[in-house]
Amino acid sequence: MKRLIDEKLLDWKNRKDKKPLIIFGARQVGKSHSIIEFGKTHYENMAYFFFEGNVKLQEIFNKGVDNVNALINDLSAHIGTRINPGSTLIIFDEIQACNAALASLKRFCEDAPQYHIACAGSLLGLAVKREGYSFPVGKVEILHMFPMNFKEFLMAEGNEYLAGSIEKSFKEHKPLVLHEKALELYRIYLVVGGMPEAVKTYLQTKDFTLVKAKQMNIHETYARDMSKYSTLAEAKRADAAYNSIPFQLSKENHKFQYNLIKSGARAKDYENSLDWLKAAGIALVCTKVKEGKLPLNFYIDPLSYKIYMADVGLLTAKNDSIPMNIIADKNIGDEAKGALTENYIAQQLAANGIPLYYWESGGTAEVDFVWQGKETVLPIEVKSADNVKAKSLVQFVKKYGPQYSIRISTKNFGFENNVKAVPLYAVWCIN
Repeated sequence: MKRLIDEKLLDWKNRKDKKPLIIFGARQVGKSHSIIEFGKTHYENMAYFFFEGNVKLQEIFNKGVDNVNALINDLSAHIGTRINPGSTLIIFDEIQACNAALASLKRFCEDAPQYHIACAGSLLGLAVKREGYSFPVGKVEILHMFPMNFKEFLMAEGNEYLAGSIEKSFKEHKPLVLHEKALELYRIYLVVGGMPEAVKTYLQTKDFTLVKAKQMNIHETYARDMSKYSTLAEAKRADAAYNSIPFQLSKENHKFQYNLIKSGARAKDYENSLDWLKAAGIALVCTKVKEGKLPLNFYIDPLSYKIYMADVGLLTAKNDSIPMNIIADKNIGDEAKGALTENYIAQQLAANGIPLYYWESGGTAEVDFVWQGKETVLPIEVKSADNVKAKSLVQFVKKYGPQYSIRISTKNFGFENNVKAVPLYAVWCIN
């Protein structure tokens, strides 16, 4: 399945001043697969190294990297493949399992930039937080990879034409002829989500029971991961915080509340757990801002935030929702629909590199997301259906006078009264 990160990988390859590349992302979002497929397409050969549990490979680095050429010779001998500068893609997979290998990237950057190195690590964001762990700051390039967004889902479905039509309508503010078809596929995406294995299972079988089995297996994998870089007590707290996300999103106010994790739970007991979830890439944090002014980061309230799952399909599975109810848009409560919709939008925005913020004023008005534009802060109002009345949006516009506002709903494209109407299926176009 084609991934949008492929274009960024090609841009990296073609740059003369490239540094070793590291791709961050949650487990099973497709990091290793994308790098390998990229290597097959754009290089003469690959030299693949998997560090987790590979003692002999780790020993090559642990003895010290004083000479990059000697290291290349050792690595070539280890896999029986000649490594040529420029024409061989060197892949370091699960690099967080070997601190010395991560540290070696500094030497490659400084002494041997002619070698093309791409690295991946599912728990790398956690590993680098450990005491004594060396990260080559300034000596590597970083890309973040997320679950497949809705455009990638459409391409996997063979709907490239529809994806192109959506992008055209977004730019021109013109209604999409295939609006109802796009909404149907959007609702299927709410069930399937963007985890590649779940998407692949759906495309091959159209069986939502099998899709859910894949999704629950991913949840179990995340739970096992929680014990890798934390104590038993910390792992239990992280697991409890993760499992509370559906409950957090089921209430009218989606602000994260610790007492929903456990009665009497306090911030100081679970702050590290939330940091774990964020660093592992399996949760998204949307922080409150008290003002809709530039720069947003200056006005954040660090004690108020919303937490979303990194993939809406995983949330659907965790909620035990009935797929056909979601797809038919029937017999699903407003709270559940709103939670899925908001989580979906957070996922699409995050995949586009847009930091997640929301605005609240005195507990009387709230705009679901705010986006830092070039000149002003743009409010993004979310509606899970076609009811587009938004008192909070009106208050925000009156107070801050943004260039325009964005309203996301089931309504078709348009631009009226300085409000850009964006259908739910086109959120990926906000970039």
